[in-house]
Amino acid sequence: MNFVTLWFLTTAEEATFGYSPENAISVTIDEVALPINAVMPQTHIRFDWAIKKLLRNKANYVVLAGFLSELLGKQVKIQSILESESNRQAEDDKLNRVDILAENDQGELILIEVQNSTEQDYFHRMLYGTAKLITEFLEKGEPYSKVRKVYSVNVVYFSLGQGDDYIYQGKLDFNALHLEDKLGLSINQKKLFNIKEVSEIFPEYYVIKVNNFNDVAKNTLDEWIYFLKKSQIKEEFTAQGLAEAKENLLVDSLSEEERANYVRYMENRRYEISMIEGSRSEGRLEGREEGRLEGREEGRLEGREEGRLEEKVNIARTFKHEGINIETIAKATGLTREQIEKL
Repeated sequence: MNFVTLWFLTTAEEATFGYSPENAISVTIDEVALPINAVMPQTHIRFDWAIKKLLRNKANYVVLAGFLSELLGKQVKIQSILESESNRQAEDDKLNRVDILAENDQGELILIEVQNSTEQDYFHRMLYGTAKLITEFLEKGEPYSKVRKVYSVNVVYFSLGQGDDYIYQGKLDFNALHLEDKLGLSINQKKLFNIKEVSEIFPEYYVIKVNNFNDVAKNTLDEWIYFLKKSQIKEEFTAQGLAEAKENLLVDSLSEEERANYVRYMENRRYEISMIEGSRSEGRLEGREEGRLEGREEGRLEGREEGRLEEKVNIARTFKHEGINIETIAKATGLTREQIEKL
């Protein structure tokens, strides 16, 4: 009897770098037909690398516009990709952060950032990024009414803050302290600036915590989040921009040189994750040693233990997303196979 072994690839990295034995099953050729397209989902380029290399091309503006239209809940047309001091492309591919600055046909600025590793002051950096854009794009002598509307879109692959949802929106409102009302625009201000709410003037923030997504796409925005997490686009997806992404962002469509660059980029990302987590492990060991020497009270030890466990879970989730096999994750984090499989 003839046997064939199948590998079900779960991430873009596994498809790029090879299979993992725990994903394999054996079946007999006599027992099952092998519809190749059904077994091997097409692999697409990770969104951060697409931002870095492909979405700056005018031909691919429709992909970026589709993502932003679904997220912002309004039709977005990309007028141009701008270069600011914060988003110039670096020669070194080994970056944990990738960003792109777009201008839509309304003159609004949209800063999209993808952050792969933990950054404790990330909220502060979000604020700094929008503040810098406001001042950078206001010419000297211009009135304050010329301040651009700024959207800050943050795609993060680490556990930012506390919260179990996967999409968060932040915008500014002025709420009364004594009365149940909100400070709004006057009739003249609405006519003069052609806006309805005060919040339309101030920066608006979006945080997408990709790892919190449960892989179930309930609407078109979820379809984009699925793509951000899996680098895969299902046949039934209808979200704006995904049809073009499916066509233009295939790994197989890259030239040999581009594919080599992409592979190097992904290898560098894995190396960086390994280096970062190695440094954290050393820090935790030093912290435990200091704690023993200083005789920290039991309550603080328990708190630190809970924190370490949470950090291990975050590291394991990131590694799993990167396609690293479960045995390696278990050795690196100390978690059991069962704990890792549930992530």
